Amino acid sequence: QVPLKESGGGSVQSGGSLKLSCAASGATYRRYCMAWFRQASGKGREEVAKYDGDGKTWYADDVKGRFIISQDIATYSLYLQMNRLKPEDTAMYSCATGGRTWSGTGWNCDYSDWGQGTQVTVSS
Repeated sequence: QVPLKESGGGSVQSGGSLKLSCAASGATYRRYCMAWFRQASGKGREEVAKYDGDGKTWYADDVKGRFIISQDIATYSLYLQMNRLKPEDTAMYSCATGGRTWSGTGWNCDYSDWGQGTQVTVSS
């Protein structure tokens, strides 16, 4: 059984919008350490947005102001609303969740459950 399942990817033109969904279960859903990652072809995986170890939202600089992460506790779902999309946003997007460990100064997320990803393609 896949712990997390993404949906909502597709092809859009530059400036368009998409909303990604991630379906978790009661065993994998958390109010913290739930994140969206992306990996473009030939590049490493990067964290895009998350609910951090304190349950606060965080965004990568290049998506700040354009992407919005949200969650629905009732349905164990995580979302990523992506607005004003750019060709450089083209990537496989995956959601992840896991536990957290205390570093002494803050919580670190340890992502242990991953989805298989959904492709987002933005054309110019």
